Amino acid sequence: MAFRINHIHFKSRDPKASADWFVSAFNFTILTDEVRQSGDRFIRCMTEDNGLQVNFSGEQTGEKLPEGIVGPHLGLEHFGIVSADIHADVERLSALGATLDEGPRSGRGGQMIAFMHSPDGFRIELMQPPKE
Repeated sequence: MAFRINHIHFKSRDPKASADWFVSAFNFTILTDEVRQSGDRFIRCMTEDNGLQVNFSGEQTGEKLPEGIVGPHLGLEHFGIVSADIHADVERLSALGATLDEGPRSGRGGQMIAFMHSPDGFRIELMQPPKE
């Protein structure tokens, strides 16, 4: 069996607001929304193409999360999303509260890239394939 990524999991101070932002920004679908026995709200989402599950959860009972890191850092630094029109998507995501960190600029092989972070500080790379 080949290994594949099953899901990405984001911790958030407000998992519902985070999930709703990704629903608005990238057409995610909310699959489930529950409070687990561990006391945290846990929301499972699916990407528009049904290719990846993305989970959002809050602090568990007694858990205190440190502040997140917005810029480049060790660990899971960002995830990439394909964009058909990177300039329009930067404008649209900015209107939804995202912040542009870098770009848009030319990337490897003629693609365009831009880095943004969501209102919760989740770092996102937009990637527009080269025009043919």
